[in-house]
Amino acid sequence: MNPLVSIIIASVVLALISLCGVIVLYVSKKSFHLVVPYLVALSAGSLIAGAIFHLIPEAVEIFENSLSLYLYIALGLISFYILEQYIHWHHCHRGVEEHKAPFTYLILVADTIHNLIDGAAVGAAFVESQVLGFSTTFAIALHEIPQELGDFGILIHGGWEKNKALLVNFLSSLSFLVGAMAVYIFSKSFNISFMLPFAAGNFLYIGAVDLIPEIKNNCTTRERFGYFFAFILGMAIILAMRLMHSE
Repeated sequence: MNPLVSIIIASVVLALISLCGVIVLYVSKKSFHLVVPYLVALSAGSLIAGAIFHLIPEAVEIFENSLSLYLYIALGLISFYILEQYIHWHHCHRGVEEHKAPFTYLILVADTIHNLIDGAAVGAAFVESQVLGFSTTFAIALHEIPQELGDFGILIHGGWEKNKALLVNFLSSLSFLVGAMAVYIFSKSFNISFMLPFAAGNFLYIGAVDLIPEIKNNCTTRERFGYFFAFILGMAIILAMRLMHSE
């Protein structure tokens, strides 16, 4: 399949995931708090595995294990640290009652920036190979589901009308396509291979710093085992995709 077609399809699919937030309106708070942590654990495993088993190995082949490879990974980590510390953005997997209404606008701005970066990662991955593109898209998709559930819940809790919240959240998610298309266009004139280790740094930060802390505290032994299983399942799925490609 042509990389451009794959990029457009992947970006549209990721944007449509924003609509899953409407589920929040039809589930109880108890069910929300019960299910979301498992989705968070699954996405944490898939993101970390995407970096370790796909993005970094591909980057090693390009950069031949040079220092620049690890500098790009570090830059990817640092960029999300800055995004979190100075824009006060974070993934929203907790109860909506923990956020105040004015925070809704900050959520949208920061989520747009985050989607733009994720879109760029998808674009760079598809430019490199179809398999890398699909595995990167899959890892991001698993990660977007719990995030969009939380984001939509916050918008509703902040006083937004349902249709407006859905529309604005969807428009914000279109930055996936903007980021992916920008990278694809630039790849015609510039070497965008640095985006692979950069994206790996993003994935490692989100999975290890943002997601894992949300599932490691204040839970029972049974829940802790369930979260661990979901985490390993996320890693196993991404590893299986790598092994199938290697054969």
